Amino acid sequence: MKNQSSELIEKIRQQFNFGPYPRIPLERSPKDEPTSLYLHNLVTPYYLRNKKLIQTEDKLILDAGCGSGYKSLILAEANPGAKIVGIDISEKSLDLARQRLKHHGFENAEFHLLSIYDLPSLGLEFDYINCDELLYLFPEPALALEAMKSVLKPQGIIRSNLHSSHQRVSYFRAQKLFEIMGLMEGNPEDMEIEIALETMKALKDGVDLKAKTWHTGYEGEDGKQSVLMNYLFQGDKGYSISELFAALRAADLEFISMVNWRQWELIDLFKEPDNLPVFWSMSLPEIPLEERLRIFEILHPIHRLLDFWCGHPEQTQPWIPVADWTTADWQEAKVHLHPQLKTPTVKAEIVRCVTQLNSFEISKYLLIPGWQSVVDSTIAACLLPLLESAQSMRSLVELWQKLYPVNPVTLEAITNEEAITIVRQALTGLEEQGYVMIEL
Repeated sequence: MKNQSSELIEKIRQQFNFGPYPRIPLERSPKDEPTSLYLHNLVTPYYLRNKKLIQTEDKLILDAGCGSGYKSLILAEANPGAKIVGIDISEKSLDLARQRLKHHGFENAEFHLLSIYDLPSLGLEFDYINCDELLYLFPEPALALEAMKSVLKPQGIIRSNLHSSHQRVSYFRAQKLFEIMGLMEGNPEDMEIEIALETMKALKDGVDLKAKTWHTGYEGEDGKQSVLMNYLFQGDKGYSISELFAALRAADLEFISMVNWRQWELIDLFKEPDNLPVFWSMSLPEIPLEERLRIFEILHPIHRLLDFWCGHPEQTQPWIPVADWTTADWQEAKVHLHPQLKTPTVKAEIVRCVTQLNSFEISKYLLIPGWQSVVDSTIAACLLPLLESAQSMRSLVELWQKLYPVNPVTLEAITNEEAITIVRQALTGLEEQGYVMIEL
């Protein structure tokens, strides 16, 4: 790897050969992890960027730093019909990745012993690149981003992340302690893990470092991975929002969104969002996105990862926010249910709720961080046809009017305008929350 010491590279390689990451059993499937599938589905960031749907069939997806292949498996499950290409510098990890994808029946996948800097040698261009838990190991993240950008299609999207210097500061202190103790001179293995565990357990509970970093889950065979990835992690480094955006600018990449964007809302940190102090009520609407994220990070550093999507500059297709659409726009709209909700379990629950006139807790089946959402039975009934295919707004309004033809108080017929308003309000909320996607 360019501009990175061969000694550090070798330490990182040895660490992941000793403890391939993540240590997840080969037979475990992500099929019951709808939120993870949602965030790894190319449909999600593509819609966020362009307000258009994209099909995953025949798309080429790179898992850069695939490790033992669990994220590769998630990508394969979340993006039906896509081809998965994984790269890593640990051959032992790649062996596990190959076994994992084959075990779960995914033949359209290949894995290469390769660094990110050598990506052009594959001779491929990707629709989506997933680079998870790796970028912070590079001394210059911009160079790694540039390497990924060089093999990214014009409309392609990169998902990557950096460790937060604010949230993870105590773990960096722990790493410094174990470095002083000589536990990180070579490749930390069982002896170094045991010394680190003995040290933390021997400290009084009130010692600041122990209070902020220790928990009993680090003990035992299952805890080894956590010890290696927190206390004894070779090359680990933290970054700020400002450094993240500086790296994107240096690589000439355009920020799209934080991956868990709903959990970065600055206004949600205030007790009374509708009654802000004068300074904030005047300035908050004008604060640029980068600055809002920076302020959030300073006020409330809860995110271990600065997890983001980005892509080539000036590739975003122009669009109008759904909340600003006219009635004429809505009449031409096409509504999609997010693919991760199109499951037999969801269908059975919607049918039950509609039949029994119960509300449908949609967030129970796709927990999008930052939202809890419940819809009444009539709106739930409008979701049923979306399980099969996209529907026009007109057809959904007609369906709703059949289900709810009269006002229960006045017993007067619901007008078409009233029906459009009600369905529009419900879909606007579901679109904002990420459960449906609406195209013009």
